[in-house]
Amino acid sequence: MSEENRSTHKLYEKEKIGEVQIADEVVAIIAGLAATEVEGVDSMAGNITNELVGKLGMKNLSKGVKVDVTEEHVSVDLSLNIRYGYNIPSVSEQVQEKVSTAIENMTGLTVLDVNVKIAGVNMDEGR
Repeated sequence: MSEENRSTHKLYEKEKIGEVQIADEVVAIIAGLAATEVEGVDSMAGNITNELVGKLGMKNLSKGVKVDVTEEHVSVDLSLNIRYGYNIPSVSEQVQEKVSTAIENMTGLTVLDVNVKIAGVNMDEGR
């Protein structure tokens, strides 16, 4: 099965009734959704393939997100487009806090770092 080939992280509870696995892609989706909830973030930025997929109407929620999950720790790299007129350091700090909190609350994993790359600025004020 294709699901077996995905990178997953196993979580164990104290009373081991069973096993919980979280795919790395799920952690990436959580990060992407949390980042886009911050005011000033226009969208996630991805590579050319991701941009084409987005324009064709297929939504890739982990676009512009790279996660590295090891043991119980996560490192996140985000590439995003910001809206014109917003303070980049302030928005980036809010993104880092929101992404870190969302991943830790939803998965129980410890976030080591959230690196933000501003890939573009959206000048469209009509949004």
